[in-house]
Amino acid sequence: MIDIHTHVLPGVDDGSQSMEESLEMLALAADSGVKTLVATPHCNIPDEFDNYAGPELEALFVRLDEERKKAGIPLRLCRGMEVFATEELPELLQNGRVWTLNGTRYFLIEFAFHEDPDFCDNVLRRCRELDYLPIIAHPERYYFVQDDPGIAYEWCRQGYGLQLNKGSILGRFGERPWRTAELLLQHGLAACVASDAHSPYQRSTHMGELREYLTDELGESYMRLLLEENPARILDGRELLGYEPIPFR
Repeated sequence: MIDIHTHVLPGVDDGSQSMEESLEMLALAADSGVKTLVATPHCNIPDEFDNYAGPELEALFVRLDEERKKAGIPLRLCRGMEVFATEELPELLQNGRVWTLNGTRYFLIEFAFHEDPDFCDNVLRRCRELDYLPIIAHPERYYFVQDDPGIAYEWCRQGYGLQLNKGSILGRFGERPWRTAELLLQHGLAACVASDAHSPYQRSTHMGELREYLTDELGESYMRLLLEENPARILDGRELLGYEPIPFR
């Protein structure tokens, strides 16, 4: 499995708070069958988390990877960010202030839960015009997608990848995110599923239960698409695979 969304970089956001926690998160991921994991700290959240690309963040990533090797944790660690959508985001991408996913044209973008869908479309379009490829983090958690899942269908038709959260699918964020995640899966709109892990305790990097659930509910082929094939394509910068999206009536 490949997990493209984790808050495993220590001490920079509301995820791991220490190197020890980060190593425990990496070990949990590896034990559950994750072969590649992307560190995606929150970036560009006004008055909360900046975390723009630079020497300090790079040094922290390198240190975490070195500690991972010393601990003998058998997985590959890649760079990325969960970038909050603002008017300035396209310019931040263009100016190299954002870590894309493993250095590809793909990048992980999140919106405010109550955001105006027209604003979302505008930012996504401007990023795409600069030849960047958005992967939209946890669309099932946005209130406007819960109210109108047709928005997610249009995003998929525009060629944006949709990344669902493990916790939503397993019902750990409440009924509305769970129901919306189920709808998106049933309509063939999800490109991949990731942990969005924040600690070794809750919202962890362990992916075993999710793999079993997806296999039981959707079949092994769909599970592999969501947890292996498309995440690998994202990190290689290749075109996403998927089923024909089914519109909402």
